Amino acid sequence: MARRNSHDDRRRRDAARRARARREARSASSGEPPLLREVRERLGTGEPLDLLAEVSSLLAVVDPRRRSPIERSFGGEQDGAPTPAELLSTFIDVDRPETTALLAVIAQLGPDEQIRERARRAAAGRRHVLPLWLRELDRAHAYGCAEVADELGDGEDVLVGVRLSGGHELTSLLYIDHNLGSVAKDGFVVGRPLAELAGMVAAATDESGPFASQRELDPADARARMQESIEHGALMFPPFESETWPVARPLIEWMMRLLPSGGCGYERKEWTERARRALAKAFLASEQGRPFGDDDHRSLLEEIIWYGTDYGPGDPLHWSPVAVEILLLDWIPRKLVAPASYLAKAPGLLRAVVRYAHAQRGIRAVRTEETLAAIDEHEPEYQQLIRSSRPQGPMALLAAMGVVDPDGPWELPGQEPMEPGEYLMRILLAEVGGEQALATLRDEPLPDEGFDWSGIPEDTHARVQETLVLCDRCCEELLDHEYRTACRRYLAMVARGNPEIFRRRGSATTAAAAVCWTIGSANELFHPGRGGMLVKDLLAHFGIMQGSVSQRALTLMKAAGVLERDYYGSAWDIQLGTPDLLVSSRRRRIIELRELYG
Repeated sequence: MARRNSHDDRRRRDAARRARARREARSASSGEPPLLREVRERLGTGEPLDLLAEVSSLLAVVDPRRRSPIERSFGGEQDGAPTPAELLSTFIDVDRPETTALLAVIAQLGPDEQIRERARRAAAGRRHVLPLWLRELDRAHAYGCAEVADELGDGEDVLVGVRLSGGHELTSLLYIDHNLGSVAKDGFVVGRPLAELAGMVAAATDESGPFASQRELDPADARARMQESIEHGALMFPPFESETWPVARPLIEWMMRLLPSGGCGYERKEWTERARRALAKAFLASEQGRPFGDDDHRSLLEEIIWYGTDYGPGDPLHWSPVAVEILLLDWIPRKLVAPASYLAKAPGLLRAVVRYAHAQRGIRAVRTEETLAAIDEHEPEYQQLIRSSRPQGPMALLAAMGVVDPDGPWELPGQEPMEPGEYLMRILLAEVGGEQALATLRDEPLPDEGFDWSGIPEDTHARVQETLVLCDRCCEELLDHEYRTACRRYLAMVARGNPEIFRRRGSATTAAAAVCWTIGSANELFHPGRGGMLVKDLLAHFGIMQGSVSQRALTLMKAAGVLERDYYGSAWDIQLGTPDLLVSSRRRRIIELRELYG
């Protein structure tokens, strides 16, 4: 799969980089801003990509997506970088041919319609002469799309061909990584026709022949896949970076917007618990799986199938060198809290799973051997990892963000260093509200009780009642009376904690969905190995087909007084601080962990 331009392109960029340094030195001595000289010289080459790439890199620098999702959600400094609107204003304020050219490009590549419209209006009032392709950049059209897919399913390249006025052609390539959840991981644009670049990418071979397949892609589907993967990739932290990404992102997004809308993105198969059990049964009955019928291996098989269905491409028969590396060196050590003697059995089982999966999919033997060799390569490090102290769960996310030391000991501001067992116990204490609550925790079902209106101001009763009805209906149709009681109790906490929420305008549907999502998350309802419900199915009950309710949930958690507890955004890492909001199955699991690690 192609990830970069050709050797000639790299050599040309290196030479351009050196020339740019010399020009900046000259500009500094002359007093002219280096950017204006750069724009003038890029216009002079006659190659549209030279200027388009320059503006794309400028817009990438001021793109708020360069900050972490937590910074974007809760605010934070911009590190001195201007906003897109501020950058645009600097070009509007200087009436020169170079800034007119910049405005003409931003009118197409700008991050939102408001910025693009401001740039269009400003450029329309200028009388500077621009090249034909730039004057008519709004007439650019996408003439074709292609997909080059990896045989093992690790990812694919989505290519878009665009033709400008005057006959200039551009082709973008966006690499979408399925192991990480179909996210945009890399991309670039070249001044070549689509067919030429697609052929170069598909021609990549290994010792046994081509390992990628090329086909035409419906333009609307290409747009849906690109947009979805770019949005998901922007949520990853730390962000993906390469020589060309994300500096090429604004340019690629413009080319994407030239495609028609209404296509289909990546549709993940929904694996029911019954389907997972059927897959496990088929494997254990196979030649590869028969030696692994004991309880430990059956339990580990459930975890591996969970990873396969709910992470990466969502396919438990997808196994590649990259997939097994993620499983062994990241997912199992980070996700599974269990004795090392139990986890040590995973590589042997995984080898059998790979052989079975590849046989089912008809994968060539050479690729199977590559995947098995990757297990051999990573097993020593894996065995060391599962026997060492390591961050897990939310602490692993904080370690990746650099908030805590990934090598341990792990601590948050104001906390003492802690080891994994101690850390897990602190999570359990946060879930139930303290040592006494954890020590006396019982697993009887929550009673079927009514809503407690005490302490809730009367002027909010109508709005609270509207939310209550929707919560009750969801629990009655999708869940059970325990969840209904927990949601009623939580809604009452919110209404007492901050009645203003129900005095101002707001959607009762979104509020109810946020209540049910929060209670479900705290009770591992969306955990593949526990409750197994998909978040999108819960939201679909409320008619919410796109987006999430996490921001509304944060507001409600703050009102209920639980936001200060550990919450890092995972669908099953919310601790509400009281057993009164936990259903019996969750409390039973906590009791098991208390006995194992307490």
